[in-house]
This record gives sequence, structure tokens and C-alpha cells, in this order.
Amino acid sequence: MNEVGDEKIPIDDKFLRDTSINLLAAGRDTISSGLTWFFWLVATHPLVEAKILEEIKQNLPSRENNWKDLGTKGLSKLIYLHGALCEALRLYPPVPFEHKSALDSDVLPSGHKIKSNAMIVYSLYAVGRVEEIWGKDCLEFKPERWISKKGGIVHVPSYKFIAFNAGPRSCLGKDISFIEMKIVAAAILSNYHIQVVEDHPIIPSVSVVLHMKHGLKVNVKKRSI
Repeated sequence: MNEVGDEKIPIDDKFLRDTSINLLAAGRDTISSGLTWFFWLVATHPLVEAKILEEIKQNLPSRENNWKDLGTKGLSKLIYLHGALCEALRLYPPVPFEHKSALDSDVLPSGHKIKSNAMIVYSLYAVGRVEEIWGKDCLEFKPERWISKKGGIVHVPSYKFIAFNAGPRSCLGKDISFIEMKIVAAAILSNYHIQVVEDHPIIPSVSVVLHMKHGLKVNVKKRSI
């Protein structure tokens, strides 16, 4: 039984099963997809990589120390890394398409008429590359667009940055996804230099999850910072 305010909502086995499957499916492939595109972008933008490494060096324990006690407070200091992850998700959202169903007939700001019960499919991949929304540099990998003049993360409305969906139905796992991605990204980048294999084709494979058609082939070299 789940209590919402004064209302008690029954939870049956089907609900628990569906929720468990959703957590396993949505939290596995999406994060691996997002990190794959992130590592490719960082590997092909050495200045971004250098800034991330410097931030890790300034704010996290050295690689000789154990990171097991690293909490959200430490991760919150990785502002530039957070911006780089947001930028990767903007350009290559793990879920490239979404859909909504209209409860009532309506007219969109574009003038398109929508009938009740109509399903609208939209591309998160395309929205992240619209010049009118993101500016003339919309195709550039630019983590700085997420960082304010005061050095904090710029708040972007969910209806603009829709990698985690938008509004009251946005992804419940958004915060934990960023925590997981930050830990993995910081741990790997601080210990290894990643270099993409020369002439390896990078082509998006459009599906339910945005994978790389040929995977990401890299050479990995151990390092210390």
C-alpha cells in the first residue's frame, strides 16, 4: 500500500514487476549509451578533456586514495564534467524519440491541429540541434554553454533540454543517472587516456536507444594525474 497524501493507493505484484523491469531497462542501456557518446566526444576534444582532468585533480581524492567515500557533495564540485555530460546528452540523447498522446483536441504554437487521442512522435535528437533553440553553435560540443558566469550550472528548462523528458512526467532517475555517469566518467578519465581508433566510423544507429552502429573502438593508455 502506497500513501499519497491522505489517499492510499494499492500496489499489486504487476505494478512491482513493471516498475522493476522499467528500472532495469531504462537505467542500463540509456546510461551506457550516454557514456559511450560522452567518451567519444571527450576523446575527440582534447581541450575539454584537459579541463575535466584539471577539475578532477582540484576537487577529488588522488587515485592512490580510495574513492569509496566519495559522495554527492564531492561530485557536485565537478561542474565542468556535469556540463560536458549535459552537452553529450543534448547532442546524443540515449532515447532519440518520444511520443505523447493528446487527451483533448488542441492547436500547437506552430499552427498544427491535434485531434484528441492522437499520438505525437517527436525527435529528441533533432530538438537538441535546433539553431533557434541552442544558437548558431548548436552542432558544436561546447560544455561551456551549461556553465554560468558565476561558475555554476545553468538551469535549462526541461522543455528545452529534453534528454530526460519534460514536465511532471520527466525521468525519475535523472539525478541518480548523473551521479552514476559522473562517478564512471571521473574514475575512467582520471586513470586512462582514451584514443579513438583511427578511421573507425562513428554512425548513430537509430533505435529505441541511440547506440553507435559500429560500436566505439578505442586504444586505452593508463595515466596518472
